[in-house]
Formats: sequence, C-alpha cells, structure tokens
Amino acid sequence: MATTQTHYNTQSFVGAAFVLLAAVAFSSKAVMVKLAYADGVDVESLLVLRMLFSAPFYLGIAAWLYFTGKVEHLARRDWVAVALLGAVGGYLPMWLDFAGLAYVSAGLERIILFVYPTMVVLISAMVLGRAIGRREVYALGLSYVGVAVAAGGDVQSVGQLTPQMLLGAALVFVSALVYAGYLVASGHLIPKLGVMPFTACIMLVASLASGVHYVVMPHPMALDGLPFHVYAIALLMAVVATVLPSFLLSAGIHRIGSSRAALVGTVGPVSTIYLAYMFLGEDVTVLQLAGTACVMAGVFAITTRTGRK
Repeated sequence: MATTQTHYNTQSFVGAAFVLLAAVAFSSKAVMVKLAYADGVDVESLLVLRMLFSAPFYLGIAAWLYFTGKVEHLARRDWVAVALLGAVGGYLPMWLDFAGLAYVSAGLERIILFVYPTMVVLISAMVLGRAIGRREVYALGLSYVGVAVAAGGDVQSVGQLTPQMLLGAALVFVSALVYAGYLVASGHLIPKLGVMPFTACIMLVASLASGVHYVVMPHPMALDGLPFHVYAIALLMAVVATVLPSFLLSAGIHRIGSSRAALVGTVGPVSTIYLAYMFLGEDVTVLQLAGTACVMAGVFAITTRTGRK
C-alpha cells in the first residue's frame, strides 16, 4: 500500500514538473520573438525559420508512428480536414500572434492568448449547442475584465493608447479566437487519428503553409542573409518553445490529468511577464498584475470545470 502511494506521489510530482516546465517554455516564445524583431527580421521570415527548424522533429515522429503501425487509416475527407486545419488552425494563429507581437508587449500578448479556453466554451455553445452554466459566465466575465485591466497597464506604461497597440491586441485576440475554433473543429479528428499523429500532421502542414506564405511575400532581407542571432533564436524557439513543451505537456497531463495540469499551467502568463522584465526590460505595473490574476482565475475556473466532464 505504501509503495503504491509513493509511486502515485512520484508520478504526481513528475507530472506537475513536466507541466510547469512546458508552461515556462511556451511562455518564452513571445520574448524570443521580440528579441528577433530587434534585429529587423520580418514576421514571415521568422516564422518560416521556426518551422524549418521544428519540422524535422515532427517528420521524424510521423515516420516513427507510421512505420510502427500507430497511425490509423482515415477516410480521404478526414485527411483533407487535417490539411485544412493545419493551414487555417495551425499556421494562421501563429502568423497573427507573431504579427501582433510587433505592436504589443510580450506580457500583454500572453495574457490575451491565455483566454482561448473561454473562447472554446463560447464557440462550443454557439456551434455545438453546449450549455453555459453560471460558473462559466462568471469565469468568462472575470477573464475578459482581466484582459481589459492588463491592457490598461500597458497603456499606463506607454503613456497613451496608440493605434499600433490596438492593432497588435486585435491581431493577438483573433489569433486566440482562430486557435479556439481549431480546437473545437479538431475534436472529432483527434480520437480517430490519435494525439501524437494528429499533432505531427498539423505541424507539418503548418510548416508547408509557412513556406508557401514566405515565398509569395516580399521581404526586406533574404533568408540566408539574416544576422546569426536570428537563426539562433529561431532554433531555440523551435526546440525550447515548440517541440519540447508539446511533449512535456502531453506527458504531464497523462500523469496528473487535465484539471491539475490547468492549475499548474496558469503560471504561463506570470512567467512571460517575468521573462519580459528580465530580457526585454518591459515594465511590470499593478494593473498588469491585477489583470493577469483575473485572467488566470477565470481560465482556471473554465478549464477545471471542463476537465471534470
């Protein structure tokens, strides 16, 4: 009995550590993007580098899953759906997010993105007819009030509300909205294909979409003429903020469940604010911290309730 309890405690500790590391790693992405922008790289060039560096990992995973017989046979329309989701739900939110980061702080970007679980609830209610309870209504209100308060903190730091800030916040908000729609739309495909095969396929399609978008867009600098610093950041972003946390999060949820993972994962916005303060010199205001606390509380209330169903 004692051995079983010890094993359970160890699994819980390891799972929580995995989720914590994943949250911190994911949160570092915005800081890396801002650092790369300081070297003059454009959105499409940075994105295509990120996907070029991460694609071999996902291609290796897809090949291993295929040759070990872990990929389910899907109908052609399901594969078409996967391709569309990879382009629209995989790549488009990335581009919107990266574009928004050119105008807003890393801290505000993470806070806005963090409300995507509330958007999943709203989209599920509108599209799938799922009921929204009183707890969800309060959580939604708290989350969006938190975003408004945090945005007020950013305005306080800058000194005025600029059109660029509004554009950046809107781009990040739409990114979160598109990603939430992607999660709802992918709900019936993930059980058919499996989590790992689905993720690998989506990321590979997103990589292809990134390459196509880069080719059709003009760029101030050639991809092979960027500063070395940009390549290093893109590689770090691909490994530390893309591939590694995706596996850590899956392993963590497997050990402690989605509800407890949601609690640990709320460290994400706080981690971004701290990293942005350390590496970018971004101000930390009382309004930003208060807004972050509201968003974290609202999202936690939504995700833990969802996790019980």
